[in-house]
Amino acid sequence: MTDAFAIASPLLRLLDAETAHHATIAALKLLPCRPPPANDPRLAIHAFGLDFPNPIGLAAGFDKNAEVADAMLGLGFGFVEVGTLTPRAQPGNPRPRAFRLVEDHAVINRYGFNNEGHALALARLSKRARRGIVGVNIGANKDAGDRVADYVAGVCAFADVASYFTINVSSPNTPGLRDLQEPAALSDLLARVAEARDAAPVRRPLLLKIAPDLTLEQLDAIVRVARDQRIDGMIVSNTTISRPLTLHSPLAKESGGLSGAPLFDLSTRMLAQTFLRVEGQFPLIGVGGVDSAQAALAKIEAGATLVQLYSGLIYEGPGLVTRIKRGLVETLARDREALAARIGKRAKSF
Repeated sequence: MTDAFAIASPLLRLLDAETAHHATIAALKLLPCRPPPANDPRLAIHAFGLDFPNPIGLAAGFDKNAEVADAMLGLGFGFVEVGTLTPRAQPGNPRPRAFRLVEDHAVINRYGFNNEGHALALARLSKRARRGIVGVNIGANKDAGDRVADYVAGVCAFADVASYFTINVSSPNTPGLRDLQEPAALSDLLARVAEARDAAPVRRPLLLKIAPDLTLEQLDAIVRVARDQRIDGMIVSNTTISRPLTLHSPLAKESGGLSGAPLFDLSTRMLAQTFLRVEGQFPLIGVGGVDSAQAALAKIEAGATLVQLYSGLIYEGPGLVTRIKRGLVETLARDREALAARIGKRAKSF
């Protein structure tokens, strides 16, 4: 499967970003699913009450409609996150809405939670035969009268099929969504979602995904609410609305969330600051600009127990996952004690 996509990658780059993405999903659906490759047992992680075969996950946004979770696990990911999913299908923002900043190894998107809704995604996830950790990223419809109710609906809908839930309040492409990161609104949201989760037959971990554009004062308040509501973890971070002065692409002025290599420093700093404030109460997932084993290690050193990626696949290809895992194992071989301190000892506490 990896070889096929390595051959197809140059052709996909001839298409606009969104068309190429749809073509990739269509191809993955056609290819026969293979069992995930064996993982070095030293990469296994226990977090959120789940056993991850390795710490490298696929971030939300790639498999919006839960169509190819097993295919992506077959590429070697330790876990896959589908979505963002909203109760009702919605088209998202007008096209064009996704742009490759090739010179910067970056992407800008302003999709706006385009997805087919809960019902179709639930039907697909319910048919999964293969085991593997698949999280569900949930959001609210753009025109929702009660956005919190939409998150509650997501937890209720996917309680039987999700390995964990991610509460996405940090996308910059739905007007007003990031207002849910304000303390009072966030406290109400997490309390109502947790109540729905606890009423379900199986208690699934709840994770909160935050923006990288927060001030430290805002981060203080968010972590305080997260700890008070006893959520199970946080994902740091979503895309950024900032535009580093180092960007070279003429598309850098497009509106939307920036991901890829230019997000790495900002998201990693926010991760480190979050780690300091969490004080070991729950684990963190680091995401943003991960395109190498060195980048993944930097996230772990900044406080991540697990790491996610997406944009890196666009520029580095599907073999990136294997290369990152190989790099982690090589680091273990060179300095087992140091890396164990970064990953193993931290993970064992959760």
